Amino acid sequence: MMRRAAVSLAMTAALPWTQLGHVCAQTTSTVRDRQAPAITFRAGVEVVTLAAAVRDRRGRVVRGLTQSDFQVLDTDIARDIRDFHAGDAPISLAVLLDISGSMAVGGNIDRARHAVAVAMGMLNSGDDEAALFTFDARLQEVVPFTKDLDAVRRVSLEGRPWGITSLYDAVAAAAGNVAERVNRHRALLVITDGVDTGSRLSAPEVSGIASSIDVPVHVLTVVTPLDHPGGEFAVLATDGATSDIGTLADLARWTGGDMKVASVPAHTVEAIRGLFAELRYQYLITFEPGTRPGWHPLEVRTRNKNLTVHARSGYISGPARSEN
Repeated sequence: MMRRAAVSLAMTAALPWTQLGHVCAQTTSTVRDRQAPAITFRAGVEVVTLAAAVRDRRGRVVRGLTQSDFQVLDTDIARDIRDFHAGDAPISLAVLLDISGSMAVGGNIDRARHAVAVAMGMLNSGDDEAALFTFDARLQEVVPFTKDLDAVRRVSLEGRPWGITSLYDAVAAAAGNVAERVNRHRALLVITDGVDTGSRLSAPEVSGIASSIDVPVHVLTVVTPLDHPGGEFAVLATDGATSDIGTLADLARWTGGDMKVASVPAHTVEAIRGLFAELRYQYLITFEPGTRPGWHPLEVRTRNKNLTVHARSGYISGPARSEN
């Protein structure tokens, strides 16, 4: 019988966001044995490593750049890159599926189930690994990380959507789970209608958590054709006024991820194919962190101004520990 475990999301909202990386790691460790410690960066740490993806103006993933092509700004201070690696690697992907009551509207749950199937179909058996989580007011680990992708594909997702939506809280907790993976080509794919009705955390708080542990959050927002901002049949303004689409886009961008909107199957396939192209080929950049305690905003860019870098927006440095 498949193991299912529930994680309360309310507890993550009681602490300041700078402490939540630890809370998320502790919470997810109750679901399954810890594989590796959650990653936080403090002043005593020798280096910070971040994953970056690069696209050109046409949205194509750019390969073959070298260390000299990149610049890293830490609080507007240029940092020397100490180590650099580029190439393809297996993927560690956690899928976070919204099964709250709002997903019952307009067939969005069916669009979301299709997206899960598409994602599982594009992963490489034997090399990539995946995990499946669902959420409404709480997070459930349906399948823990495994290379047995058929174990995820066999899961029935035919239950009736129900309950309030704690979207941001679920993202924070699931990101802590992903951070435990040793593989650096990792990400959280959130499939949702973009509505949050029950979270205590905000999008900026969650993006800070995910950024500090270097987990890019990619969001696929499933909507009806009538609700697709800018779509052919849209009756909404392009600002997505009936949901948190704009806020979700910011959350994704701040963590080094992206957000796409899908109302028909072709949108879903295109979005997930693009995600995998970006996740499969990445640049791993290592630099020495600053010693000032607190949040350090990061900007990673290339010397070619026509290219766009997707990377996390910062890291946390804590007070250096004295060695006695």
